[in-house]
Amino acid sequence: MKHKDYYDNQYIEDFSKKLFSIMSDFDEKAFVHQLYGRLDDKELFARFDCIVDAMEQNMERNYSKNIQAFYRLLGPELEGSQGMFQFGWWLWPISRYVERHGNEDFCLSLSFLKELTKRFTGEYAIRPLLKEHPKETMEELIIWTKDKNVHVRRLASEGVRIRLPWSQKLLVPLDEFERYTRILTNLKDDPEKFVQKSVGNNLNDLYKEDPQKAELIIKQWRESGHSKAQDWIIKHGMRNKK
Repeated sequence: MKHKDYYDNQYIEDFSKKLFSIMSDFDEKAFVHQLYGRLDDKELFARFDCIVDAMEQNMERNYSKNIQAFYRLLGPELEGSQGMFQFGWWLWPISRYVERHGNEDFCLSLSFLKELTKRFTGEYAIRPLLKEHPKETMEELIIWTKDKNVHVRRLASEGVRIRLPWSQKLLVPLDEFERYTRILTNLKDDPEKFVQKSVGNNLNDLYKEDPQKAELIIKQWRESGHSKAQDWIIKHGMRNKK
């Protein structure tokens, strides 16, 4: 099954019930009617946008209040590093809603994404926050690199990727290079492969954008010592180097 096919008529019915369970004024029937049978010819992100459009038309136009309600939908945290792309797919439209409106309440959005990513990735939703509040967001991500939750640490890295697939290029890491370097450096010895892969992908992106900056980070790391995690990350980051 393609990713887009997850978001079908059955999903719409189930998701509408979830939204109604936390928002008594949510127009469940109108939401379903608006979307039923109308996603079949659309690709993945177009489906998200249709779902979010319908959400907005059938719930209060109060971003902060809606996010507070969404907290009650999240459910238990994932155990360990696995399961994000197995159990969390249903949350993507909520992430898309944050991606669209997150800067309406910057602090609340950051806090919510920290919780969301313990169930499903917030790597797309955090990018508008980085563009609008680069220093503040990067400083928060530096703190997240020390979090005990593997998914929070992974988001600290994955969210700042320059060339994240399915997303526009993000140049904030180049403009905030000192903070960007701190994020990657804090994670260079992370024991979780899930995090290591993300850090390596950051280096790979950086090599494509500014090879000298990538070499600078690696040089600093090697001068400070080495570990199996760091060696693997560097190898992964240099895999496409010409």
